[in-house]
Amino acid sequence: MSIQSNLQHIKSTLPSDVTLVAVSKTKPVSDLTEAYEAGQRIFGENKVQEMTEKWQQMPKDIQWHMIGHVQTNKVKYMVPFVKLIHGVDSFKLLKEIDRQGKRYRKTINCLLQVYIAEEETKFGLNETEIDEILNSEEFKDFQNIRIVGLMGMATFTENQEQIKKEFQHLKQIFDKYKEFSAFNFQLSILSMGMSGDYELAIECGSNMVRIGSSIFGERN
Repeated sequence: MSIQSNLQHIKSTLPSDVTLVAVSKTKPVSDLTEAYEAGQRIFGENKVQEMTEKWQQMPKDIQWHMIGHVQTNKVKYMVPFVKLIHGVDSFKLLKEIDRQGKRYRKTINCLLQVYIAEEETKFGLNETEIDEILNSEEFKDFQNIRIVGLMGMATFTENQEQIKKEFQHLKQIFDKYKEFSAFNFQLSILSMGMSGDYELAIECGSNMVRIGSSIFGERN
């Protein structure tokens, strides 16, 4: 199946309120161009340098989402063009995004990454850490970030019940923090679900899915 037919198939299964991020990490520009020509405008990358190179080569109406773990020293390279940073997993990173946003006179949309998996390899914040961020005086002064949602990754397992439990847990956290509102914190996006589990994620309340291999084929 071609990238175009893969995209059409996936889009036909998504509810209208669910946003599709085509995860294009490690894929050549020619593959992204094929997806672009099929109407896809939102692409997700996990390395700042690779995303920057692709941004330079691709049409400028694309929304670039940074979905990987971000090192603070790389933030400055993507601030001029990034549309949404999914993996904000520390106060230190948030602080740097705000600082670079100020420098470029931009407000950067971010998702807080919440740790829901039973795996040591995943990054993320727990509820105590989120509370600490939201209640800190420093956070209230951030003028150049806007936290618009939460993101999480389930454990890499065949156990559907476990994945479902983790997704439901993230949805509960999302609902809890949705009640909290500040000028730089208004939740509307719940980003969870990838190629193998996005249908389950949507059932559990996700409204943004990150799909790569089901569109572009397996990665090398």
